[in-house]
Amino acid sequence: MTTLTKLAGLSGALAALSALPAWAQDAAAATTEAAADATGGLILNPSVEQMATMVNKGDTTWMLVSSALVLMMSIPALALFYGGLVRTKNMLSLLMQVFMIVCISALMWVAVGYSLAFTPGNPFIGGLDKAFLSGVGVGTYAATFSNNVYIPEYAFVIFQMTFACITPALIVGAFAERINFWPLMLFTVGFLLFAYYPIAHMVWFWAGPDFLPVEEYANDKGLLWGWGALDFAGGTVVHINAGIAGLVGCLIIGKRIGFGKDNMAPHSLTLTMVGAALLWVGWFGFNAGSNLEANAYATLAFINTFVATAAATLSWSIVEQIRHGRPSLLGAVTGAVAGLVAITPASGFASPMGAIALGLVVSPLCYIFVSWVKSALNYDDSLDVFGLHGVAGIVGAIGTGIVADPALGGAGYYDFTQFPAVVADYSMGAQVWIQIQAVAVTVVWTGVVSAVLFYAIKVIFGLRPTPEAERQGLDQTSHGESAYNM
Repeated sequence: MTTLTKLAGLSGALAALSALPAWAQDAAAATTEAAADATGGLILNPSVEQMATMVNKGDTTWMLVSSALVLMMSIPALALFYGGLVRTKNMLSLLMQVFMIVCISALMWVAVGYSLAFTPGNPFIGGLDKAFLSGVGVGTYAATFSNNVYIPEYAFVIFQMTFACITPALIVGAFAERINFWPLMLFTVGFLLFAYYPIAHMVWFWAGPDFLPVEEYANDKGLLWGWGALDFAGGTVVHINAGIAGLVGCLIIGKRIGFGKDNMAPHSLTLTMVGAALLWVGWFGFNAGSNLEANAYATLAFINTFVATAAATLSWSIVEQIRHGRPSLLGAVTGAVAGLVAITPASGFASPMGAIALGLVVSPLCYIFVSWVKSALNYDDSLDVFGLHGVAGIVGAIGTGIVADPALGGAGYYDFTQFPAVVADYSMGAQVWIQIQAVAVTVVWTGVVSAVLFYAIKVIFGLRPTPEAERQGLDQTSHGESAYNM
């Protein structure tokens, strides 16, 4: 072989080698293009830069509006609803308790709550990678339930913060008129840390539809989410959680002085009705906002929230008509709350007819607990937190497994282990059993945590005011003010 031939061969080899990077890039581009075609142009495991192009201003706006609606559910709605149900001498104390719980819960959420609830850790609790919102900013994003659809992470933080605010506020109604202010705030801190954040993580944490199919993120999910438990907007996380904690609290704290003897009728059903109406309006943000997007599923959750509440209100009034010969406003607003609670876990899964059926069923069941079971067992759940939120939450959580069935017009659920996500096969019996297990875990977890917290605070600090202070009323003895000066 001549030297010229050798040089020519070497030149060709070098040219071929120099073309390899370009060839590799072309091959990679062809592979990516083929993968994109196979998934309809969707991107698996997108980068932050790619997420930024997947944010819709309409979704962001809806989430901010929903967050404001859910905050309204706590203050002023829940505060007025509860305040109207207690005696005049304790009205202001209820307002102050709810108001301060919201403030403490919000601060705890941005400090540790968001991180513990919504970052990877283990199946029971997240980590502290995002404590004090470390790493969260205007350039970070949170997944929704659709492939390649994101919202600003701050919007998700804000929305979930409002849920963390209202849950401990719901609890105070169970032992209203007989608990000291600062011990209650201390219980709130413990409840959030050891009950709310773990349950929220177990039920709601997962990697997101664009990441769960990736092997690296396949285990990034809470215990109950991994089991397949369905809870669209907080039947377990919020209502069963609060209802069980309230029941444990009222049993440990004991009955109000004069319970069963003194007149403890609500001092202002007008304020209670205003509070209930505001709760109903705010609940549209609570349920429809939990879809995280302004799409068809948000409209489904919205209409279900509307009609289930209407059905439960009517159902309660019919029960009272049969039982007492006349309906009452107190019964009507109580039924409305029962309906709102029951539809919460099912709001994005049920059909409107399924939602109506759930509303019609839940009121008679809650009526039995509020009117008969409580009297038979002789416990003082002042404002029926367990009888409404606990019982209706359990009915709704288990009922979700029924009304979500596509055979009954329900929406079913998606298999997010596939990319793109696909509608999963549905088995009502299997799903109901999963729902029952999720309810059982929530009841046991929250019951144990609440009992330990209440007993510890009772021994160390005391929970109740003195008998004299309780008789005088917590407005004056706890705060030195009165709700009414006339």
